[in-house]
Amino acid sequence: MKYLILSATHIGALVAGVALGIYLLPILIAPESPSVQAVQAAGADAAFSGTFQRDLTDSDALHWGEGTLFVGTDTIAFEGNLAPGPDYRLYLSPEFVDTEAGFEALKSSMVEVAPISTFENFMVSVPATINPADYTAAIVWCETFGQFITAATYQ
Repeated sequence: MKYLILSATHIGALVAGVALGIYLLPILIAPESPSVQAVQAAGADAAFSGTFQRDLTDSDALHWGEGTLFVGTDTIAFEGNLAPGPDYRLYLSPEFVDTEAGFEALKSSMVEVAPISTFENFMVSVPATINPADYTAAIVWCETFGQFITAATYQ
């Protein structure tokens, strides 16, 4: 019985440690976020804007985004906060989706813009092969865990 209890507590500690590491590692290795001034300067040149909201269907206490998105032809900038997590990617979509199932159904018609590695504000370059005007929504998606984070309609 003693070994069973010790095994259970050690396995529980290991599982908790791995989960905590998955949550904290992206925060610890995240580069410095762009300043509010830099994001607002990019926003001044943006053709479109949208809002990430916390209360979307598949957003929850650990997967959310809140703030303003600025979409330009060369740069996409975000002023606000994202829940920390690993392997976030920014996608542009022809339709707004707010669920994992909706994302998976439309993923083939979406385009991946760039990875996101900061959780307070971000700025990413738009590849020359992507025209943001061809899409209407932006989605933040966790590629590793197939998890919906947030989305916004920008036009």
